[in-house]
Formats: sequence, structure tokens, C-alpha cells
Amino acid sequence: MIAELRGAVFHGPRRPLAIERLRLDPPGPGEVSVRMAASGVCHSDLHVVDGEWARPEGVVLGHEGAAVVESLGEDVAERFPELRPGVLVVLAWTAPCGACGSCRRGEGWQCARPVAPDHRLRDDLVRVHRADGTPIGTYSGIGTFGSAQVVAAEAAIPIDPRTPVEVAALIGCAVSTGVGAVLETARVRPGESVVIVGLGGVGLSALLGAVLVGASPIVALDTRREKVDLARSLGATAAIRVLPGDPAGTATLVRSTLERLGVGPEGGADHVLECIGLPATAELAVEMTRPGGATTLVGMTPQGERASIDVYRFVEDGKRLLGSNYGSSVPAIAFPRLARLHVEGRLPVDRLVSERIRLEDVDAALDAMRRGDGARRVIVYD
Repeated sequence: MIAELRGAVFHGPRRPLAIERLRLDPPGPGEVSVRMAASGVCHSDLHVVDGEWARPEGVVLGHEGAAVVESLGEDVAERFPELRPGVLVVLAWTAPCGACGSCRRGEGWQCARPVAPDHRLRDDLVRVHRADGTPIGTYSGIGTFGSAQVVAAEAAIPIDPRTPVEVAALIGCAVSTGVGAVLETARVRPGESVVIVGLGGVGLSALLGAVLVGASPIVALDTRREKVDLARSLGATAAIRVLPGDPAGTATLVRSTLERLGVGPEGGADHVLECIGLPATAELAVEMTRPGGATTLVGMTPQGERASIDVYRFVEDGKRLLGSNYGSSVPAIAFPRLARLHVEGRLPVDRLVSERIRLEDVDAALDAMRRGDGARRVIVYD
């Protein structure tokens, strides 16, 4: 039984994360104790650290992880027979309750009453403490910047054990979000044209999804040369380095590229996916969508940000605007499928890993993300 962990604790905006030694309670009913294997460093974590999203202090950060089951709480073996000690699981940052209206509609990513909510800071949910008994929460109920955790059984999804742990970690957020936005939210069909704006971990995952479904042509945009080169090697028909702050020029360049690639003169792509999370690029994505096409917003902006559209033109052109949360994916279904696709060689998620790091390197990884350097850095635990 794990009795302690090392965790990167959030102590307020614009402050370094603190690596602390913490104590871990045994799992209670409906819970599992896990040993963390790997954790991605996601832009959502950066939003919290930079104060762009309001989140409570005193929590182990991280929400994109893979782990190995250590022990089971009461009743878990009966309710979840696939969860056993030694099983590799991907951790879901929302654990659907299965009973609310969203869950009954098959929209578990919108669950109104997720299991183990409030970052496990409620008295009945706290499982992590300092030595003096101070309660410590876990971000999104899973706190993957910790070497071990107790999580809700619903949040621990078994996958093919042949999946590399760093790939499994990315399936927990970036890959499900990006691939799901293409397959589940936008429902891109073979032969449809796709433009992807932003080539971080989510945008590159969306690219992998577009390649998987047979979209054509696929145009990928970013301001960083190395990301553009990576997108081209992953199957983008055209990968373009664009200049920040020039939306008109970017829209013109994308339209001319699409026309050169044989897309008709409708003035845009069938699907445009915004994977950065900026009002300006959200507006640009709508602009680059053809009449009758769909714009899918995947990237998350700072809280309270607004974008604007020409409503007359939008309605006249019959465009569609979609929001994609967690790739419109149900973790228990999506995670095993994505892992299987990787193991089969059809989804090269490993290509998204820029660097494997230690927990102590997490602040440097966040700095790299601020610079737009690389796709995904992954903490690999001992």
C-alpha cells in the first residue's frame, strides 16, 4: 500500500509549483489507489498557473496521466471487474456519474454530477495530506503531477497494456480532445477539407484524427517552424508557417492554398478547427470556413474572453459553429479505442512527445509551453 507521494502543488497564480512530500490515504469505497506512470504537461495546467483560470490553491496539479492500479477500495472489484492490481489505466479528468441527463444522452463529457468533484477538496473526498494533517486537493480529481493518487474507479480506464506510458498519458487529454474533435464533434468525413489552426499537443492530435479519417486536403497552421515541419511529416497536405497578428493575410494564404490543392472556389474549408484558444484565432477560423461548413472551437481561452463574428455574413453563409469539450468523447469508450489505434500503428501518438522529463522539471516545461516550444512534454515517473 502506498503511504506517501511526491506532488507538484499549486500555491497560487504566477508562483512556481512546489514539489512536496505528501501522505496518501487508502482508497475508500468506489476508489482505487494508483501509482502514476506518466503525466503530460497540458496548456490547461498553464492557464491555472498563469491565473487565467480561477482554481483553488493547495492542490496537486496535473490532469493528463497514466497509472498502474495498486489496490482497490470496497465494492470496486464487483462493480469494475476489469480493474485489478497491476492494470495500466488512463485517468479521466471527468468521471461521468452515468445517471444525469447528459450521461443518459451519451454525453458523459458534459456530466452534471461527476464522481469525486471539486478537486477532491471536500472533507469526504480528501485523500492527500501533509504530515501535519493539512488537506491537499487533486486537480480534476486525479492530480497527475503526483507520483501516486487515490481516484474514483470511474476515472481509471483500463487500456491495452502494450501502450507506452507516455502515449497513454496523452490519451487522457490532448489526444482524446484533438482526435475526438475531428471524429466526434465535427464528424469529418473522408475527402472533406480540413484546416487546423495551432499545432500544440491538441492541434497535432486533431491532425492525426484528420489523417485517420481520410480527410483531404489537410492544411495545418502555426507560427513555429518546427511544429509546421512535424505536421508535414505526420501527414498534413500543406503545413504553413504564418505570422502572428496578420489574420487577413493568413485567411488569404489559406484560401489560395486550398484552391491550389483542388478545393472549389467557395472561399474556405469544409472544416476549420481552432486549437489554440485565442479570440483572434477563433474569429479567423470562422473566416476561413466555407459557406455551409463548420468551425469547431477546441482551444480554451482565458476565462471571460469573447470573440465576435459578422452575424449577417455568418447566417447568410449558413456556417456552423461547434464547441468541442474533451473531444465529445466518453472516456470509457474513447481511451481503449485510441490506445488500440496506437498499438496497431494507425495513430502515432508517440511523435507528439517533445521531451520526457522528471517531476522536478515541470516549471521549465510550463515555461517552454509559454514560448510555444514543442508539442508535449511528459513527466515519466520512476
